[in-house]
Amino acid sequence: MAREDAAKGLRAHDLESLPRLRRPMPRLVGEDALEPARGAAQPPTARQWLAGIVVAASLTAGLILTPAIVHDLLFLLFALAALTRLAATLMPPRARPVGGLADDALPRYTIIAPLYREADIAANLVAALAALDYPPDRLQVMIVLESDDRETWDALAALPLPIFIQVLAAPPGRPRTKPRACNVALELATGELLTIYDAEDRPDPGQLREAAARFAAAPVRLACLQAPLRVDPDRRLLPAQFALEYAVQFEVMLPALARLGAPFPLGGTSNHFRVAALRAVGGWDAWNVTEDADLGFRLAAEGYAMDLLDSPTFEPAPETLADWIPQRARWVKGYMQTFGVQSREPPHWRTGAAVSFAVTLGAAIAAAFLHGPLVAWAIVGTVLGLASGGAPWLSPWDGGLLTAGWTFAGLAGCVGLRRAGLPLRIRDLAFLPLYWPLQSLAAAFALVQLLWRPFHWDKTPHAPRTGAFPDRTIAVRSGKKAPAL
Repeated sequence: MAREDAAKGLRAHDLESLPRLRRPMPRLVGEDALEPARGAAQPPTARQWLAGIVVAASLTAGLILTPAIVHDLLFLLFALAALTRLAATLMPPRARPVGGLADDALPRYTIIAPLYREADIAANLVAALAALDYPPDRLQVMIVLESDDRETWDALAALPLPIFIQVLAAPPGRPRTKPRACNVALELATGELLTIYDAEDRPDPGQLREAAARFAAAPVRLACLQAPLRVDPDRRLLPAQFALEYAVQFEVMLPALARLGAPFPLGGTSNHFRVAALRAVGGWDAWNVTEDADLGFRLAAEGYAMDLLDSPTFEPAPETLADWIPQRARWVKGYMQTFGVQSREPPHWRTGAAVSFAVTLGAAIAAAFLHGPLVAWAIVGTVLGLASGGAPWLSPWDGGLLTAGWTFAGLAGCVGLRRAGLPLRIRDLAFLPLYWPLQSLAAAFALVQLLWRPFHWDKTPHAPRTGAFPDRTIAVRSGKKAPAL
């Protein structure tokens, strides 16, 4: 759609006038689904099936015949995970001073915002995009919708869109996923740099300027900069646990990996790319439901580097368990997809990258499946052992590991919340041991979906944030104003 039309406002019924793909990107697969070669759409190889069967059979036989050996292996796994978290907590983040660029030196920047059924928060997104501190004539914003998402079309049609915002219709086809929508927009991108924002995001207004300056000062090998994702403060138990988890991930673990020069799984939003590098690796895998984690390791496998930004992006947390479980299940399913894709053939990474892959994706998958059963085993074994007058199933070493693991996790949470500027409450730290086992419930759901609906995308509902910009009305760059939120 032309910029003049965008400034006047979008007519939701005029879908035929919207841009479609002019030419396919390389590696077109199926009807019109875009996918990197050897992506998640490819089924497991015979070697992978054999390896999975051998591992499952070995664990089953070990639990029956030699449970002590299985216990020792799990003990070692969790000890390494606890020590890794402690080391990351004690490692200070790397200072990244960089000067700003003058307006005439700023590169053209493309922003992709894939939306689906987000009519309620479309105004919030437009206001957040209009608040970005970047020259309008060097911005290209593409909001990508599905053709049949009438509610979101109508919501955007009612808004006075800034002149740099275009609204695109993704062509019909499979799969109907966020990464496929991103690939649609990537082919039309005119910027040297590119980032992704979700409908609920509120990026720091200076984030694009910081990313542009960092890329300008770095070698071309630096392909991606991840902004820290910070969850809005919420005193309720589940959102507070979600915020604590994000604080550990984006303020403790990822800074430690970045300081070591190791690759890491990207967040689903606010990752900034050099467009040339993104196109060189084939864009996003449209069939992977955690396309962000997959893309980070594919960039690393091709020799590119990643780092972090200081300017954050704020977003709300899932408010109920009914929202949290499908979201977490999608993450675990996508992690399993990515693990399968990356292990399909020996990855051509340096040793540190392979270790990072195991510590992040491998440990996350294992922890999601094991936390619930192991906590249940510890509780039942202790109760039954004491009730029968015998020894509890937990040895002093097991108790020491549990205590150390929770203590190190609490320390990481304290450091992460402080770096994120979020409140620290003892209650939230105390409930950590109850939050972790919930991941096993989501992991079981993820495994079922991986087998029967591997490419299904569970969408997380988002409510409008009426207090997102409480102190000001955002001026829209077309000369009009967005609604006061």
